[in-house]
Amino acid sequence: MEDAVGIVTGAFLASFGLFLLKSGGIATGGTAGLGLLIEQATGWPLAAVFVVVNVPFVLLAITRRGWSFTVRSAAGIGLVSLFSLLHPAMMSLVQLTLVYATIAGNLATGIGILIIFRHGASLGGFNVIALISQDRWGWRAGYVQMALDGVVILLSLLVLPIGAALLSAAGAVVLNMVLAMNHRPGRYSVS
Repeated sequence: MEDAVGIVTGAFLASFGLFLLKSGGIATGGTAGLGLLIEQATGWPLAAVFVVVNVPFVLLAITRRGWSFTVRSAAGIGLVSLFSLLHPAMMSLVQLTLVYATIAGNLATGIGILIIFRHGASLGGFNVIALISQDRWGWRAGYVQMALDGVVILLSLLVLPIGAALLSAAGAVVLNMVLAMNHRPGRYSVS
């Protein structure tokens, strides 16, 4: 029961962060950022794009992380998609500065992902690769995620104005520092 509540809570926070980023016209890294960019470029809804973009990573998770992790992650992905439809239906943002959207959106998303990690799941995408890298080679998940996110941020230059793309890069650093500082081997072990 604790894991289910944790995954719902993490998905809610992560999707709220994405709502702030989307409302501010800012991207982030990972499949979430890729989903935001695809939505901005095509008009396709983030809820659907996020699920489709994550399919290859969910398949990878089956073989590398096992069924329990994969099922939990698929639930997290589905919940983020569901909540991404809920947030704009429940509230409207009258005014949101780009800097606030960047900081608050990435902090909320990062904390949401962290909660999900702590409950044996991910939000698919680069999270899966980051966790596999941490498990196999001891690389901090946040740093691996940050490197992969750099690719998405570079792609944001195709869709966003340069200022928004630069803020998106800074925001991706914020998100990944939350992960790097709080999710690493031995972080919560008691000696």
